[in-house]
Amino acid sequence: MSEPTWSISDLAQEFSITPRTIRFYEDQGIVSPARCGRNRVYGARDRTRLKLALRGKRLGLQLSEIVDLINMYEGPRDTAAQLQHYLSLLDQHHATLLRQREDIDLTLTEIAEQRRICQDLLAKKNNHA
Repeated sequence: MSEPTWSISDLAQEFSITPRTIRFYEDQGIVSPARCGRNRVYGARDRTRLKLALRGKRLGLQLSEIVDLINMYEGPRDTAAQLQHYLSLLDQHHATLLRQREDIDLTLTEIAEQRRICQDLLAKKNNHA
């Protein structure tokens, strides 16, 4: 029985991305489709690597970190050094996102205050008109 394969449009539809995105990951060496004439043919390994790359992107990882994650997935996954590295990477991104959330919360508070000031000034202008 042969391994399942996918076309670029199959994967693009499945992951809600464009074929151009898949070609970008191909240019980066993340996926390596076979060729059947002019058509790209993706195997299970490519599909899994693409899925991991998109997950890494959602986590906010840099491309080099995504490649490390994918390579870790393909190697022995239970080594303490690999798991520690991945945990460290997750901790760094968690801290970054918490800082960004604090910045957003502060900005939203400032916007709310400026809106209140603006509304008060408009109310005073309308009362004097």
